[in-house]
Amino acid sequence: MLLPGTGRTYVVRLDGREMRDTDAVFLQFYDRLKLPDYFGWNWNALLDCLRDLNWLQPADRCVLIVEAADEVLPGDGDTRRLLFRTLLRAGRRWSFTRRSDGLDLSRLVIVMSCAAASVADLREQLRLCWDETEEG
Repeated sequence: MLLPGTGRTYVVRLDGREMRDTDAVFLQFYDRLKLPDYFGWNWNALLDCLRDLNWLQPADRCVLIVEAADEVLPGDGDTRRLLFRTLLRAGRRWSFTRRSDGLDLSRLVIVMSCAAASVADLREQLRLCWDETEEG
């Protein structure tokens, strides 16, 4: 949804409880984010769409909220790390965007939310994924 009065910010909520397998992850992104029809239903295609965002017109920014992020891909830690690395790589790409007037502006903001009891574990998973993206 586009929020009025916020400089054309598109806010999307994804439900980690609905992301039980890879197909469900891609379906959540495709349906909720309104990915373009050319989306290729694979990790590279998801990264490409999140790194481009030109298809998201007329929004200037996108806030992507992953609710229950600690419940994404239960029992599949490898694929969960792949998703988190994909999101981190896309977010890192946009974290260095600078407008012509010199103001830094992130075009993509990713918010991961979870139950309070899971914060430390999710933070550690994201830190490890960040370290892996820095290495590769």
